Amino acid sequence: MTALQEEATEEELKELAERAGRDLEDASALEILQWAARTFGKRFCVTSSMEDAVVAHLASRALPGVDVVFLDTGYHFPETIGTRDAVAAVMDVNVITLTPRRTVAEQDAEHGPKLHDRDPDLCCRLRKVQPLEEGLAGYAAWATGLRRDESPTRANTPVVGWDEKRRKVKISPIARWTQDDVDAYVAEHGVLTNPLLADGYASVGCAPCTRRVLEGEDARAGRWAGRGKTECGLHG
Repeated sequence: MTALQEEATEEELKELAERAGRDLEDASALEILQWAARTFGKRFCVTSSMEDAVVAHLASRALPGVDVVFLDTGYHFPETIGTRDAVAAVMDVNVITLTPRRTVAEQDAEHGPKLHDRDPDLCCRLRKVQPLEEGLAGYAAWATGLRRDESPTRANTPVVGWDEKRRKVKISPIARWTQDDVDAYVAEHGVLTNPLLADGYASVGCAPCTRRVLEGEDARAGRWAGRGKTECGLHG
């Protein structure tokens, strides 16, 4: 980062994000991440659910050794933890695992067992939103794997925008990609993917709140199915 950017005010960062969102709309995912690397340097990180390692792989090309932040909620499928460990072992990234303030057992003791069934919003807030907010404190910008084609709630995702909740620049380099684009990149570069994607899961979250998708459903339909909930709070 330049000295000016390191000392940039929140308003200046917001203006930077909005301008970059317009200027980089037609840029490639790699070009967007190269811009992020030049602009933010070590104050930039990638977040990954370890559904796949596409954005982490892209970011490692733009900024070798980039921090890849993973939220270990305590409810992940074993395959997801295995994917995280494999990414850490074979890719030029620095995987950082965040954990909630309380273990699952401690949360059960305070709120009762299976909070995810009774109040999924609170469970997500305690095990995802709060740890991420704390974990991102030292960064000025973060990247996600959001895509516009995943669900109606993500249709207007900017490639670079302003995260009002965390007051940071939020980068979604593959926002314009389709699933075919993701599959092509995975095949071309041999990128690690979560084994559950080959077992009927189109979107992989916590085990208690994730099911396989049915034919014709959008990629997010298997998350919190039947509960009127489409996002965990990290992105909306």
